[in-house]
Amino acid sequence: MPRATGGFLERLDRGPVIGDGGFVFALEKRGYVEAGPWTPESVIEHPYAVQQLHREFLKAGSDVCQAFTFYASEDKLKNRGNAAAGNHGVYAINEAACKLVKELAYPDGALVAGGLSQTPTYISSGNKEAVQAEVTKQIQIFKDQDVDLMICEYYEHVEEAEWHVEAVKAFMPDTPVCASLCINENSDVHGIPTGECGVRLARAGADVVGINCHFDPFRCLEATKKMVKAVREAGFDKVHFMIQPLAYMTPDASVQGFIDLPEFPFALEPRVCTRFEMARYAREAYDAGIRFIGGCCGFEPYHIRALSEELSKERGGYLPTGCINWGKCLEKHTKPWVRARASRSYWENLNPGTGRPYSTSLSKCDAWEITRGHELVEQHEEATSKEELEKGLAFKRRVKQGAC
Repeated sequence: MPRATGGFLERLDRGPVIGDGGFVFALEKRGYVEAGPWTPESVIEHPYAVQQLHREFLKAGSDVCQAFTFYASEDKLKNRGNAAAGNHGVYAINEAACKLVKELAYPDGALVAGGLSQTPTYISSGNKEAVQAEVTKQIQIFKDQDVDLMICEYYEHVEEAEWHVEAVKAFMPDTPVCASLCINENSDVHGIPTGECGVRLARAGADVVGINCHFDPFRCLEATKKMVKAVREAGFDKVHFMIQPLAYMTPDASVQGFIDLPEFPFALEPRVCTRFEMARYAREAYDAGIRFIGGCCGFEPYHIRALSEELSKERGGYLPTGCINWGKCLEKHTKPWVRARASRSYWENLNPGTGRPYSTSLSKCDAWEITRGHELVEQHEEATSKEELEKGLAFKRRVKQGAC
């Protein structure tokens, strides 16, 4: 059965649309992205690596391939000593990202999304005109490249997401716009309730609203369900919903999600979801009325394949290559006890071990609870100074002592 055809909103009206996974974490593990800045200059410096990841997500069943333009605003590309803006520039990076993904997506029947994300300008100034001027540099490139849809993602503050959506709608009025926040079940970082955030995104003009990153699939589901309820009650009957969670379990994460966990970013592997947990997530998302279903940081192609396989019937019978059919392939294994695992019931009921007899199941978060307006959150082009690092360590000591 071939992949679905048609425009993005048309596909959503017919059934589930599968997104792709997280590029910055996947490419950092492969040595092509620097942790910390998390910027996408690898589209120029290592284009083969970026294309290979696009290729693998497509093979796993992605219907929408997002250009690797995460954190590719000019202010982020030169933030805290980052040389990406000076070495390449905002136009070259965003243009290269679009061209790389179009080469692969279109022959395979997939759609291409341009992407915006939160900016240092917002966190430092909170000035609407300055923020929209910053992201318009990217939007011009996406318009020139004629992408099929735009994804405004990864916002801790709904206010900035609204400004980005408005800018896209003004500049690309005929292009569908998705908007997702990296917030929890309760509120954004400024305390605006999650359901209300969804309504505000819809009022700003977003065609699809939802949640991405910072929290695990099941916490993101609870947050998105609140948006579904609030948006429908507000009368936005045609707005669709999206979800692109982490691939890491985060029941212990606080308001800023996995960034607050002491394992972030280099020791998160024990928290990785199994492909069978991903299948459950896909089913629950679909049953909740969410139609654009994908992943963010930690999602590898095999996770996306699990979503595709679980929702095959709802996608007209389409199956990507390499599906495991709940382990039926294990019937060919040489060992009888492994062959006995060739069933859905076995994998659905498995409680996997970590192999670490003294590991803790939950962590204590670095809950500093600071955001825009605090001096430690101010951004700038100069590299982080020794004085700033010392101020941060001093603040950490005060947090531990309960003085903050």
